[in-house]
Amino acid sequence: MTTKPAALQHLKVLDLSRVLAGPWCTQMLADLGADVIKVERPGAGDDTRHWGPPFLQDAQGKDTDQATYFTACNRNKRSITIDMAKPEGQALIRQMALSSDILVENFKVGGLAAYGLDYASLKALNPRLIYCSVTGFGQDGPYAERAGYDLMIQAMTGMMSITGKADEVPGGGPQRVGVALTDLFTGVYACSAILAAIEVRHRTGAGQHIDMALLDVGMAILANQAAGFLNTGKVPQRQGNSHPSLAPYQDFPTADGAMLLAIGNDGQFVRFCQAVEHPEWAADPRFATNTLRVKHREALIPALQAVTRTRSTAQWITLLEDKAVPCGPINDMGQAFDDAQVKARGLVVNQPLAPVVSSHTAIESIATVASPLRLGATPPVLRRAPPALGEHTEEVLAELGLDAAQRAALRQAGVV
Repeated sequence: MTTKPAALQHLKVLDLSRVLAGPWCTQMLADLGADVIKVERPGAGDDTRHWGPPFLQDAQGKDTDQATYFTACNRNKRSITIDMAKPEGQALIRQMALSSDILVENFKVGGLAAYGLDYASLKALNPRLIYCSVTGFGQDGPYAERAGYDLMIQAMTGMMSITGKADEVPGGGPQRVGVALTDLFTGVYACSAILAAIEVRHRTGAGQHIDMALLDVGMAILANQAAGFLNTGKVPQRQGNSHPSLAPYQDFPTADGAMLLAIGNDGQFVRFCQAVEHPEWAADPRFATNTLRVKHREALIPALQAVTRTRSTAQWITLLEDKAVPCGPINDMGQAFDDAQVKARGLVVNQPLAPVVSSHTAIESIATVASPLRLGATPPVLRRAPPALGEHTEEVLAELGLDAAQRAALRQAGVV
């Protein structure tokens, strides 16, 4: 994170989204320098402010009432509270949309039309506006009006059917991925679509509507598993940590735990066999190619397991890392953040809260994971910690031209 000029510092984003997919997208834009104004409900805010435990802790290590979930996807934003059910609130959002380049929302299909905040209404006011809608199932189709959540999408798309151990293995059965993968990918895809729309606007001067659906993304990220099914008709099955198309490519037991061996080509397999003093495996006609190793994995894997149990995980990594054989530990979260490479890349950032906020919340700083976007000339910026609810309401309203009396009147009326 840096104070250099940022890639998107010329863009203003009106963020009407909440929970994860939309906020993940707008945090990416914010990290790249865009001015993102997050509109939240007065008194309540984004749902994830309350999704705990775990909660943020104060300077004494005691839990506060602020959930850590919110901090994962709302860095670098300004928070303003507006009651959009009130006509005055709707008017404020329309006024903000006039000067915005991008709007991101994740209301149910048609939900914002009743407030005059749908794409057609705002396009009439600002034809350059890029308006991104994020829903569970998209703007059309028989499921369009259904609410969609990541877990539901993981189940519907088949992601859970290929995640976890096989049914016949103890503990077997469908499993969700450990984070809301579909939400996160939807945020990334949405950011990519928005940047493409910005490029189009450079040529045409016109904005456009972007229709992002968790279902669409969930199907897309099935990737090679979907390609296999579509072109063979064979339904992929769960097989734990092993790979349907590569071998050996899975976890292996070691003398003190387990490691991950990810051999992706025949050359790596030959070097592995030489390193473990079993060159005969590479010469074995059953294991000469990856396709053959996959076919004969029931013979190969037990032989490898017998050998991997003879050294510790650290010893295996030391032995293989200079031989270009992909091998690594299976870390828990604490071990991952303590990893030397993670530290060297600066992947943890601590942001102090503004004095007025920290004195109110007893939270002095918030830690988040750094942006992985490493642009050489215009790297991500680090300007603001995840905001307190309504922290920037006065600031943003003043930028809209409202004087102190007008701002006070809006507060008195419960609009902000």
